[in-house]
Amino acid sequence: MRLSSLAPAPYHIEGGIYQVNKSAGPFDALFCVGQFFPDSPDYLEEFMDYIEGRSQIPLRTYFIGDYGVGAMKVLSAALKDSGNRGFKMDGLRICGNLYWLKGSGKFTLHGLSVAYLSGRHSVSGQQFGTYSQDDVDALRALAEEPGVVDLFLTYPCFKINDLPCFGVTNRAATSDLPIGISDSSGSSSTVSELVTEIKPRYHVAGTKGVFFAREPYANVEAVHVTRFIGLAPVGNKNKQKFIHAISPTPASTMSASEICMKPSNTTLFPFTSTEKAAQTDGAAKRPSDTSDSQYWRYDVSQKRREKCHFQHDGDAREQYLRGVCFDFLNKGKCERGPDCNFKHSLQEEGNAFPNRRPGSGNANADRSRDCWFCLSSPSLESHLITSIGEHYYCALAKGPLIEDHVLIIPVEHIPTTLASPPECEIELIRFQKSLKMYFKNQGKEVVFFEWVFKRGTHANLQVIPIPSSRTSAVQDIFNLAAQKSGFEFLVIKNGNSSEGRKLLQMQFDRKCSLFYVELPGGTILYHSVEENEKFAVQFGREVLAGLLNKADRADWRNCKLSKEEEEKMVESFKNRYKEYDPNP
Repeated sequence: MRLSSLAPAPYHIEGGIYQVNKSAGPFDALFCVGQFFPDSPDYLEEFMDYIEGRSQIPLRTYFIGDYGVGAMKVLSAALKDSGNRGFKMDGLRICGNLYWLKGSGKFTLHGLSVAYLSGRHSVSGQQFGTYSQDDVDALRALAEEPGVVDLFLTYPCFKINDLPCFGVTNRAATSDLPIGISDSSGSSSTVSELVTEIKPRYHVAGTKGVFFAREPYANVEAVHVTRFIGLAPVGNKNKQKFIHAISPTPASTMSASEICMKPSNTTLFPFTSTEKAAQTDGAAKRPSDTSDSQYWRYDVSQKRREKCHFQHDGDAREQYLRGVCFDFLNKGKCERGPDCNFKHSLQEEGNAFPNRRPGSGNANADRSRDCWFCLSSPSLESHLITSIGEHYYCALAKGPLIEDHVLIIPVEHIPTTLASPPECEIELIRFQKSLKMYFKNQGKEVVFFEWVFKRGTHANLQVIPIPSSRTSAVQDIFNLAAQKSGFEFLVIKNGNSSEGRKLLQMQFDRKCSLFYVELPGGTILYHSVEENEKFAVQFGREVLAGLLNKADRADWRNCKLSKEEEEKMVESFKNRYKEYDPNP
């Protein structure tokens, strides 16, 4: 994996990166952590050769330095591109092999967990090249999710004269710093606090003329160490190193002993108390009032909640991750105007009009236009559909965990299949029975599970086949996963699928979120998720990924296929399933 600070103009890509990739590669990706756009119009024409396709970028490239000459023109055009609509934490496509990491986010690349904070701080964060407090808070929320972050990318963060600083504030724990770098005076606590909370294995940042690879340091409340790499700009006068290659093994695939390993030159944790730091950095502070004008905050861990004075709205966090405009959620309206490509309607209220169909002139009709699963929606990827009934249809999953990963989806825009009226439930059971027969003929059993968000979007029941030999282990592994997550499943034992679902519907309190899984044999495990309880949205998939020894496919974003591959997958499934299909 290639990590680089690139400035003032990416004409160095063709000369420098091509040569390095040829001599020492090939590499999987290039990260640019300094100013990516030119700082002089003299380089703009050459820069635009890449943007407009006259020159080719040799490998997949991501940048966070979204400022400089030409940035507004190029990035404005990217935001208007229909392919960049929605919440794309893994980068907005600028041109072939070039992706813009905007604001803040976290995504998975080749198994590595990558987090980033893009640009410089701004109160609004709406101009290019800046991030806002909202971006910082969003990243904090993402950091609360399970798993170790492998790479953390930030804006230049050293103190050189009056420039930004890395935020190293514990001199006793600091290694020898290059000449010209201060370790405390004038430091910004924002990055320091984020690094303290995120605890990345590698923190990479651009600097102003200096290369600095710090000794690894120990983290608080984490067994792994963090390595910091600061890169100088491309073509700097002092010939400081501007490109650095690493080949990290994803933490998700490492053993406990490998994660815990500390090199002999490991230093102490280099940051002072984040509480103290927050008192000295106005950019990181918020008033403690809870008035209507105050920004909501994502749900956070109990430790942070004890000292946090802000409101916490886990429902809003879910909507933000689904691509709903942050301003719309926060203020009730979007102030960005027509340039905003995020959604401006809540998709969580699917049970508000349970007897009305999309298109009937109500709020559901507005939601269905943005919904991924409504048959009338332009966002629907109809090529994945395998069978359509009157009340339900089947489709193959996007980013499937395994082959023949199926979704059973209601035609009605409702938040859960448990809300289906009796005539719809009959058709759902018919789909379930046909899929069980289809997989049984292949020597497999079926696991059904559904995550019911209390104000969720369009419901979908996940259908995943497992080898018959693993059937006896399914309940144990779900119970073990629940125990590790701090809860216990309630159990409905019933050999009849339809009767089990009826019992579950009787138990289901629609004021709460719910996760349930139907095991081979008919046993149903379920857990009602409380208001402030943290629950992994991908819990069911993650558990089955472990059962099937496919941990690298726990995140659907790691499993994306091209449209051509998806079409072949659907055609193959339909040919094999047609004799079982209840809607031939």
